Amino acid sequence: MLSLLAASNAADPIYWADLGLKPGIALGFFTLRFYSLAYLLGVVFAYWHTSKALKQPGAPMAQRHADDLFFYCTLGVIFGGRLGYALFYTGGETGTPSAFTDFSGEGLVSWKLLRLWDGGMSFHGGLMGVTAAMAWVAWRDRLNFIRVVDYVAVGVPMGMLLGRLANFINGELWGRVSDVSWAMIFPSDPDQLARHPSQLYQAGLEGLVMLVVMLLLFWKTRARYRPGLLAGVFTLGMGCSRFIVEFFRQPDQQLADFAARTGLSMGQWLTIPLILTGLIVVIYALRRKPLTAGTTAPA
Repeated sequence: MLSLLAASNAADPIYWADLGLKPGIALGFFTLRFYSLAYLLGVVFAYWHTSKALKQPGAPMAQRHADDLFFYCTLGVIFGGRLGYALFYTGGETGTPSAFTDFSGEGLVSWKLLRLWDGGMSFHGGLMGVTAAMAWVAWRDRLNFIRVVDYVAVGVPMGMLLGRLANFINGELWGRVSDVSWAMIFPSDPDQLARHPSQLYQAGLEGLVMLVVMLLLFWKTRARYRPGLLAGVFTLGMGCSRFIVEFFRQPDQQLADFAARTGLSMGQWLTIPLILTGLIVVIYALRRKPLTAGTTAPA
């Protein structure tokens, strides 16, 4: 029996290179990368779903607000995600974010902070950028901020799903060393060790599971009539999903010592406030009296 178990655990790992994946679509004069396409399709889906949701009774804003909102949210994702990565993930042990001081790049743009095509976007930074964009539009147009977040949050997991699938297609952000039967060896891994395909775990939890949960809550329940409930469930669920998956994801090389010293990765430390905030917002929403169908909350 022991020999059979040993044999089953000794299965050869999967080589990512054998999957035949390409980082993008070659169009001759340039390559349309799947990561960029994932961001674009994620924003398009969120805009489409929010526009559809606004046609339902009790919507907190008009279509013209959504048009402005998604313009600023797109900027928030790009600039917030990049600045978040620079601040949280390029400091290493020195504490000085290298993305702000590195001008060693080639071409017209040598500043590392602006070289988005070299990779480096933070979920937490992108979330803060989108939140700032929603707060700006809500304040400017006198909308109820928490209800705006409720409606936008439903479509966000689609972007997470597509983005993590793009990470997998790119063979980047792989997981920790593992001997599970589906462990993979990624070409970008200098040690060439079998690892968890943690990008797929994130696509499943942060993306697919959260998308199904949010869509069901919006369309099959009266959650949208409880201001803050959808936003709270999204924040809590996303935070818990990210915290769990970080146990399987390889910490960024420059923060490996930080993770070993503190017991948690940078992503987990940044996620704890999300979990607490989401829990508080859910409790707050459930304790309040729900809105009447066909009415909106005061701005």
